[in-house]
Amino acid sequence: MLLQLSTWSEVETYLSQSQGIILPIGSTEQHGPTGLIGTDAICAEVISKGVGETAEALVGPTINVGMALHHTGFPGTISLRPSTMIQVIRDYIVCLTRSGFTKFFLINGHGGNIATLKAAFSETYAHLADLNIANGELVKCKVGNWFMCSSVYKLAKELYGDEEGSHATPSEVALTQYVYPEAIKVAPLSEDVASGYPIYGAANFRYRYPDGRMGSNPALATPEHGKQFYELAVKELSNSYLQFINSD
Repeated sequence: MLLQLSTWSEVETYLSQSQGIILPIGSTEQHGPTGLIGTDAICAEVISKGVGETAEALVGPTINVGMALHHTGFPGTISLRPSTMIQVIRDYIVCLTRSGFTKFFLINGHGGNIATLKAAFSETYAHLADLNIANGELVKCKVGNWFMCSSVYKLAKELYGDEEGSHATPSEVALTQYVYPEAIKVAPLSEDVASGYPIYGAANFRYRYPDGRMGSNPALATPEHGKQFYELAVKELSNSYLQFINSD
């Protein structure tokens, strides 16, 4: 059940049975010479839909732009500042809390979002208390990072070893290939790929990681691998979601 394809009366009926909602969040950023700029949002969205179907949960609209300031040295990247993203998350949750939702499970596709999401949750809890919204004290938020699922991590290591890397990875590229086989990209990739440098500003990132990859070899990705990653992530995150909404 997708929020944007539902009517308000259908949502009201859903709320009489469950107060949980899944919010996909990703990023719009470069993913190397062969990775789609929308990779992180695409992955979060398709996995969220799968979890929604499995757990019979409502899925909200995808938050396509996240915190990716360090990637803005590459054309096409769009980023929110951390302070802006905190306000966006807070406003989403406040609106949905007014409707009656109290359990917010964010399925995340971008590592750069994690710190800001944690800060956003703290800001939101305090803001709800200040507003004194009904049931605001019951609100709980949780992040499920699909790429950090134990089953996903294990398969990535089995398939790619150290060539999985940490950005523009074959695992995430494989998932986009499974979802959008018509958009598979091919480009020359140098055998030498930078890795291990700390992340600072956009100019430094572009200098240290000139083609956008971080220790990865996305040429190893296949749509068949993507299907495996999808199924593993949906299974693991469905269990995590159900445990979350059934907890006190």
